[in-house]
Amino acid sequence: MLSSSQVRFLDRQTPPHIMTLVLLSGLSALTMNVFLPSLPNMTAYYDTDYRLMQLSVAIYLAVNAVMQILVGPISDKLGRRPVLIGGIALFILASLGCALAPTVWTFLGFRMMQATVVVGLVLSRAVVRDLYSQDDSASMIGYVTMGMAVVPMIGPAIGGVLDSTLGWQANFWLLIALGLGALWLTWSDLGETKAASGKSLLQQFSEYPELFLSPRFWGYALASGFASGAFFAYLGGAPFVGSEVYHLTPSQLGFFFGAPAIGYFLGNYLSGRFSVRFGVNRMVLWGAMVNAVGILISLGVTYAGAGSALSFFGLMTFVGLGNGMSIPNATAGMLSVRPHLAGTASGLGGAIMLGGGAALSALAGAMLHPDTGVLPLLWIMAATAGLGILSISMVIWRTRQLRN
Repeated sequence: MLSSSQVRFLDRQTPPHIMTLVLLSGLSALTMNVFLPSLPNMTAYYDTDYRLMQLSVAIYLAVNAVMQILVGPISDKLGRRPVLIGGIALFILASLGCALAPTVWTFLGFRMMQATVVVGLVLSRAVVRDLYSQDDSASMIGYVTMGMAVVPMIGPAIGGVLDSTLGWQANFWLLIALGLGALWLTWSDLGETKAASGKSLLQQFSEYPELFLSPRFWGYALASGFASGAFFAYLGGAPFVGSEVYHLTPSQLGFFFGAPAIGYFLGNYLSGRFSVRFGVNRMVLWGAMVNAVGILISLGVTYAGAGSALSFFGLMTFVGLGNGMSIPNATAGMLSVRPHLAGTASGLGGAIMLGGGAALSALAGAMLHPDTGVLPLLWIMAATAGLGILSISMVIWRTRQLRN
């Protein structure tokens, strides 16, 4: 494992500082959710239907998934640094387009283009796997993805305040400023961690079947995808639940919306602290179980007639806690099945996770109406949590088989 003495901040000749990787993953997370409290006001601004406006979540996740399929092999071919710099530059232009979009369709077009920021999430993980072993990388990914915990915790609250004081466009001006900062930081601190491949891009993409044929890769990818599926369904449905079912203002919704991130932060800490000791498989299984327990409790409270904004959003901390334990460890497992394909595995695994997330987000938005209450969302989340437990159980069974 690398020692801290080998890392010098803003020195591209040494491995990147962990804070650089945290901020890159955090920007990806912020782009996903900072504007969600503004969805009702954006719907009114563009004089459109809420379901159309809510597609800004689903299409972003869908394009994000496609981008991850491309980013992994391209970065394995060209290296991590140039792909990161190019992706962040495109993200800045897309954010400017979102802020100035005159119609909802123009906005949705630039919103899809914003998905290029996913390079920060995919390649921050791949950089870690370039530098560390499997269990150590699980620990480091846990710390790196704390950026995905802290930012969602404060992002919606900031977005709600910006919406109330400066209008919804202020959220995208914030993203432009942060994108410029991330571009400078990447240029200054992140040198190349992977030598450019001598293979053509076609040859890089042709290596996908090596991953497709690995049961353990699929087990880790699906465990991550189903565990996080509960959160993506939450992303698609919670703005509606908060505003239409519990009648929260944008600033109140922004405050409550970050509840899962509190648990995610703690789960990431537990991953960083205990993954080396207990191993990735146990951590993923325990996280998947915590995820399911929180959702089942929320279902029970709702059926008992005691549901409220406080109970719904508060119990979502269990979802965050479970994901914080599951996702870093499942990701480390995915990247370690075929270490020479770390970038490709990171992209493909992320695509599986976000592609499913896009579908679940759209499904949650389509199934929720004022007369349905919160139950359709909770049942979608419960189903994905159960499938997450099943997926990691398959990995554990397969691992035991390989040892015998």
